[in-house]
Parts: sequence; structure tokens; C-alpha cells
Amino acid sequence: MNNVLMAITIGSAVLLIVAILLQQRGASLGAGFGGSSELYTTRRGLDKNLFEVTIFLAITFVLSILVGIILPNIT
Repeated sequence: MNNVLMAITIGSAVLLIVAILLQQRGASLGAGFGGSSELYTTRRGLDKNLFEVTIFLAITFVLSILVGIILPNIT
């Protein structure tokens, strides 16, 4: 059980890093200081799916760590 949980944690961590790095933001550093007129954009298509997958992976990662912390204390 412990090995499966460790594999889920490591797998979700690696996939989460990849998903975050794949997300593109159309603005450069100057947009952070008001240099861009685009303040809010609607996510569409692949960008929206990648955003939802990133949320799912983050939740999976956090839950697997919490289960790993709580499970040994129960038995």
C-alpha cells in the first residue's frame, strides 16, 4: 500500500510540474506592471482542459500526501 501511495505522489508531482510548465501566458513581464491591456481572458479549448487537469493533479498530489501522513498513524 505504501509503495502504491508513493508512486501516486511522485507521478502526480511530475505530471503537475509538466502541466504547470505547459501553461502559456500571453503576457510578458511588463504586463505585471500595467503594460498590457489584457487583464482577464477567458480560457478556451486546450488551455481550459490543461487548466482543469492541473487542478485535478494538484488535488491528487495534496490528498496523496495527506493520506500518507494520516494512514501510518491509524494502524
